[in-house]
Amino acid sequence: MHSSITKKLAITLLAWAIALVVFFPIFWMILTGFKTEGEAVATPPSLFFEPTLSGYHEVMARADYVKFAINSVVVSLGSTLLALLIAVPAAYSMAFLPTPRTRGTLLWMLSTKMLPPVGVLMPVYLLFRDMGLLDSLSGLIVIYMLMNLPIVVWMLYTFFKDVPKDILEAGRMDGAGTLQEVLYLLVPLTLPGIASTGLLSVILSWNEAFWSLNLTTSSAAPLTAFIASFSSPEGLFWAKLSAASTMAIAPILILGWMTQKQMVRGLTFGAVK
Repeated sequence: MHSSITKKLAITLLAWAIALVVFFPIFWMILTGFKTEGEAVATPPSLFFEPTLSGYHEVMARADYVKFAINSVVVSLGSTLLALLIAVPAAYSMAFLPTPRTRGTLLWMLSTKMLPPVGVLMPVYLLFRDMGLLDSLSGLIVIYMLMNLPIVVWMLYTFFKDVPKDILEAGRMDGAGTLQEVLYLLVPLTLPGIASTGLLSVILSWNEAFWSLNLTTSSAAPLTAFIASFSSPEGLFWAKLSAASTMAIAPILILGWMTQKQMVRGLTFGAVK
């Protein structure tokens, strides 16, 4: 009994220690956003100081935060919805109508995530230029969708595989077609998994910086470009950069905290029979 309590306490302390280590950079960034530029680069760093909102005021005066935020919301939600529309039928066919090449196709799709984005930057840039998609929200939605599609298909495939085929067969016996199977049987049964997959796709899209910095300039630039704009040839202004970064991650951080139970529930969906 005593050893069991000690083990639980040790695991709890270890979990808290890991959480504090992971959260500390975020905490320090938020803290730096309330410092002056002098205090931000002071050595040794100051933990106690007089907070100021000057960094936030300068950020708001220099850039249109709302515009960048709206672009991020549109691109993240748009790319996620498009990815789900493509991934649901793809995962359905692979889970319930497999072929000898299904496994190889899934592995090939996942292997594309191992390719460094810079390796395909030039052909993608030229394609977007010729198609008129540079610095456009539609262009970012397409590239973010393609970036997340392998992960979305893989996750939905694993969720769909956990659904007993007998349920779908019963639906067919009642006269349900393929579309009715997906909409009225498969989607409701795997809704937690689909929701967690969508949330993960939104987070990945929100945090994506490489494509936004290379395929946009001003009109469609999301919050990742908003952060990068505070790096200049004169150097990094740490206080303003920290304030801008805090403003950029705040919406997705709040979303993550609000939906953590749903995400954990979805990611563990089907793990316990």
